[in-house]
Amino acid sequence: MSVYAAAALNLDGYTDLPPDKIATIVTYLEMRERPSLSPAPVPQGWTLQRIDADLARYRRLFRMVGEPWLWFSRAVMPDDRLAEILGDPEVEAYALNDGRADVGLLELDFRTEGEVELAFLGLVPGFIGQGAGRFLMNEAIARAFARPIRRFFVHTCTLDAPGALAFYLRSGFTPYKRAIEVAEDPRLLGFLPRESAPHVPVLKPRT
Repeated sequence: MSVYAAAALNLDGYTDLPPDKIATIVTYLEMRERPSLSPAPVPQGWTLQRIDADLARYRRLFRMVGEPWLWFSRAVMPDDRLAEILGDPEVEAYALNDGRADVGLLELDFRTEGEVELAFLGLVPGFIGQGAGRFLMNEAIARAFARPIRRFFVHTCTLDAPGALAFYLRSGFTPYKRAIEVAEDPRLLGFLPRESAPHVPVLKPRT
Protein backbone atom coordinates (compact mmCIF):
# COMPACT_ATOMS: atom_id res chain seq x y z
CA MET A 1 0.00 0.00 0.00
CA SER A 2 1.25 3.49 -0.80
CA VAL A 3 2.46 5.55 2.13
CA TYR A 4 -0.12 8.15 1.02
CA ALA A 5 -3.13 5.79 0.86
CA ALA A 6 -4.00 6.02 4.54
CA ALA A 7 -2.91 9.63 5.00
CA ALA A 8 -5.46 11.78 6.81
CA LEU A 9 -5.65 15.53 6.76
CA ASN A 10 -3.70 17.04 9.62
CA LEU A 11 -5.67 20.03 10.86
CA ASP A 12 -2.82 21.20 13.04
CA GLY A 13 0.20 20.80 10.77
CA TYR A 14 1.37 19.40 7.44
CA THR A 15 -0.16 16.65 5.31
CA ASP A 16 2.00 14.96 2.66
CA LEU A 17 0.55 14.61 -0.83
CA PRO A 18 1.53 12.18 -3.58
CA PRO A 19 3.66 13.96 -6.22
CA ASP A 20 0.91 13.64 -8.84
CA LYS A 21 -1.53 15.64 -6.71
CA ILE A 22 -1.98 19.39 -6.29
CA ALA A 23 -3.66 21.16 -3.41
CA THR A 24 -5.14 24.62 -2.99
CA ILE A 25 -6.93 26.62 -0.32
CA VAL A 26 -10.38 27.68 -1.52
CA THR A 27 -12.15 30.75 -0.12
CA TYR A 28 -15.91 31.02 -0.60
CA LEU A 29 -17.47 34.49 -0.79
CA GLU A 30 -20.95 35.93 -1.19
CA MET A 31 -22.88 39.19 -1.42
CA ARG A 32 -26.48 39.57 -0.32
CA GLU A 33 -27.21 42.99 -1.81
CA ARG A 34 -25.93 44.95 -4.75
CA PRO A 35 -23.00 47.22 -3.82
CA SER A 36 -22.39 50.72 -5.11
CA LEU A 37 -19.44 50.60 -7.48
CA SER A 38 -17.78 53.25 -9.60
CA PRO A 39 -18.33 52.96 -13.38
CA ALA A 40 -15.59 51.17 -15.29
CA PRO A 41 -15.82 51.98 -19.00
CA VAL A 42 -13.71 49.95 -21.40
CA PRO A 43 -11.96 51.38 -24.49
CA GLN A 44 -14.03 52.16 -27.55
CA GLY A 45 -14.58 49.12 -29.73
CA TRP A 46 -14.45 46.60 -26.88
CA THR A 47 -17.55 44.41 -26.64
CA LEU A 48 -19.00 41.68 -24.44
CA GLN A 49 -20.09 38.77 -26.64
CA ARG A 50 -22.11 35.66 -25.75
CA ILE A 51 -20.15 32.47 -26.46
CA ASP A 52 -22.36 29.78 -24.90
CA ALA A 53 -22.98 28.06 -28.22
CA ASP A 54 -19.36 28.11 -29.40
CA LEU A 55 -17.61 25.36 -27.46
CA ALA A 56 -14.30 25.71 -29.31
CA ARG A 57 -14.17 29.45 -28.68
CA TYR A 58 -15.04 28.96 -25.02
CA ARG A 59 -12.34 26.33 -24.52
CA ARG A 60 -9.76 28.47 -26.31
CA LEU A 61 -10.52 31.48 -24.12
CA PHE A 62 -10.68 29.40 -20.93
CA ARG A 63 -7.21 28.04 -21.65
CA MET A 64 -5.75 31.48 -22.42
CA VAL A 65 -7.16 32.90 -19.20
CA GLY A 66 -6.67 29.89 -16.95
CA GLU A 67 -3.45 28.12 -17.94
CA PRO A 68 -1.15 30.61 -16.13
CA TRP A 69 -3.06 29.82 -12.90
CA LEU A 70 -3.61 26.10 -13.44
CA TRP A 71 -7.38 26.38 -13.87
CA PHE A 72 -8.28 22.78 -14.56
CA SER A 73 -11.99 22.23 -13.90
CA ARG A 74 -13.14 22.83 -17.48
CA ALA A 75 -9.85 21.68 -19.01
CA VAL A 76 -10.46 18.11 -17.78
CA MET A 77 -14.22 18.18 -18.47
CA PRO A 78 -15.44 16.13 -21.46
CA ASP A 79 -17.00 18.06 -24.33
CA ASP A 80 -20.46 16.57 -23.84
CA ARG A 81 -20.57 17.60 -20.18
CA LEU A 82 -19.29 21.10 -20.91
CA ALA A 83 -21.77 21.49 -23.78
CA GLU A 84 -24.56 20.45 -21.41
CA ILE A 85 -23.60 23.17 -18.93
CA LEU A 86 -23.10 25.94 -21.48
CA GLY A 87 -26.23 24.89 -23.33
CA ASP A 88 -28.40 25.39 -20.27
CA PRO A 89 -30.48 28.57 -20.72
CA GLU A 90 -29.67 29.51 -17.12
CA VAL A 91 -25.92 29.70 -17.81
CA GLU A 92 -24.44 32.77 -19.50
CA ALA A 93 -20.87 32.82 -20.84
CA TYR A 94 -19.31 35.94 -22.34
CA ALA A 95 -16.07 36.87 -24.03
CA LEU A 96 -14.67 40.37 -23.64
CA ASN A 97 -13.35 41.20 -27.11
CA ASP A 98 -11.06 44.16 -27.82
CA GLY A 99 -11.90 44.25 -31.53
CA ARG A 100 -9.06 41.90 -32.45
CA ALA A 101 -9.25 38.98 -30.02
CA ASP A 102 -10.97 37.67 -26.90
CA VAL A 103 -9.23 39.05 -23.82
CA GLY A 104 -11.58 38.23 -20.94
CA LEU A 105 -14.04 35.58 -19.75
CA LEU A 106 -17.21 36.02 -17.70
CA GLU A 107 -19.56 33.18 -16.81
CA LEU A 108 -22.69 33.38 -14.65
CA ASP A 109 -24.70 30.41 -13.42
CA PHE A 110 -28.37 31.10 -12.60
CA ARG A 111 -29.42 27.43 -12.30
CA THR A 112 -30.16 27.58 -8.55
CA GLU A 113 -33.32 29.54 -7.88
CA GLY A 114 -32.68 32.76 -5.97
CA GLU A 115 -28.89 32.50 -6.33
CA VAL A 116 -26.26 33.31 -8.92
CA GLU A 117 -22.76 31.89 -9.06
CA LEU A 118 -19.92 33.85 -10.57
CA ALA A 119 -18.51 30.71 -12.16
CA PHE A 120 -15.54 32.32 -13.90
CA LEU A 121 -14.09 35.78 -14.34
CA GLY A 122 -10.62 36.31 -15.72
CA LEU A 123 -8.38 38.03 -18.23
CA VAL A 124 -5.70 36.80 -20.59
CA PRO A 125 -2.11 37.69 -19.64
CA GLY A 126 -1.24 41.32 -20.34
CA PHE A 127 -4.71 42.72 -19.67
CA ILE A 128 -4.75 42.51 -15.87
CA GLY A 129 -4.62 45.88 -14.11
CA GLN A 130 -6.03 47.94 -16.99
CA GLY A 131 -9.64 48.25 -15.81
CA ALA A 132 -11.04 45.35 -17.82
CA GLY A 133 -11.47 43.22 -14.71
CA ARG A 134 -13.46 45.95 -12.99
CA PHE A 135 -15.63 46.29 -16.09
CA LEU A 136 -16.33 42.54 -16.09
CA MET A 137 -17.11 42.55 -12.37
CA ASN A 138 -19.48 45.48 -12.69
CA GLU A 139 -21.22 43.67 -15.56
CA ALA A 140 -21.43 40.50 -13.49
CA ILE A 141 -22.98 42.29 -10.51
CA ALA A 142 -25.44 44.19 -12.69
CA ARG A 143 -26.57 41.05 -14.52
CA ALA A 144 -26.82 39.03 -11.32
CA PHE A 145 -28.92 41.57 -9.43
CA ALA A 146 -31.12 42.26 -12.44
CA ARG A 147 -32.94 39.16 -11.20
CA PRO A 148 -34.72 38.79 -7.83
CA ILE A 149 -31.90 36.90 -6.12
CA ARG A 150 -31.00 36.39 -2.47
CA ARG A 151 -27.32 35.72 -2.99
CA PHE A 152 -24.48 36.22 -5.47
CA PHE A 153 -21.53 33.96 -4.71
CA VAL A 154 -18.07 32.99 -5.94
CA HIS A 155 -15.05 31.04 -4.82
CA THR A 156 -11.39 31.72 -5.41
CA CYS A 157 -8.30 29.74 -4.52
CA THR A 158 -4.57 30.02 -4.03
CA LEU A 159 -4.03 28.93 -7.64
CA ASP A 160 -5.68 32.15 -8.86
CA ALA A 161 -3.89 35.43 -9.55
CA PRO A 162 -2.39 36.82 -6.31
CA GLY A 163 -4.75 39.80 -6.31
CA ALA A 164 -7.94 37.82 -6.93
CA LEU A 165 -9.16 37.55 -3.35
CA ALA A 166 -8.51 41.25 -2.62
CA PHE A 167 -10.33 42.15 -5.83
CA TYR A 168 -13.42 40.20 -4.74
CA LEU A 169 -13.35 41.84 -1.33
CA ARG A 170 -13.12 45.31 -2.90
CA SER A 171 -16.04 44.38 -5.13
CA GLY A 172 -18.32 43.80 -2.15
CA PHE A 173 -18.06 40.05 -1.52
CA THR A 174 -17.80 38.71 2.03
CA PRO A 175 -15.89 35.48 2.80
CA TYR A 176 -17.82 32.80 4.68
CA LYS A 177 -15.97 29.48 4.30
CA ARG A 178 -12.60 27.91 3.48
CA ALA A 179 -11.77 24.46 2.15
CA ILE A 180 -8.80 22.46 0.90
CA GLU A 181 -9.11 21.03 -2.60
CA VAL A 182 -6.87 18.17 -3.70
CA ALA A 183 -6.84 17.02 -7.31
CA GLU A 184 -4.77 15.20 -9.90
CA ASP A 185 -2.18 17.47 -11.51
CA PRO A 186 -3.79 18.19 -14.91
CA ARG A 187 -0.36 18.69 -16.48
CA LEU A 188 0.61 15.11 -15.69
CA LEU A 189 -2.67 13.93 -17.19
CA GLY A 190 -1.99 15.82 -20.41
CA PHE A 191 -4.86 18.29 -20.11
CA LEU A 192 -2.58 21.31 -19.66
CA PRO A 193 0.98 21.94 -20.90
CA ARG A 194 3.82 21.06 -18.54
CA GLU A 195 4.91 24.71 -18.55
CA SER A 196 1.56 25.96 -17.25
CA ALA A 197 1.62 27.74 -13.87
CA PRO A 198 5.39 27.59 -13.28
CA HIS A 199 4.80 28.84 -9.74
CA VAL A 200 3.35 25.39 -9.01
CA PRO A 201 6.17 22.93 -9.78
CA VAL A 202 5.43 19.64 -11.49
CA LEU A 203 6.65 16.86 -9.22
CA LYS A 204 7.92 13.70 -10.86
CA PRO A 205 5.90 10.72 -9.64
CA ARG A 206 7.91 8.18 -7.69
CA THR A 207 8.48 4.82 -9.30
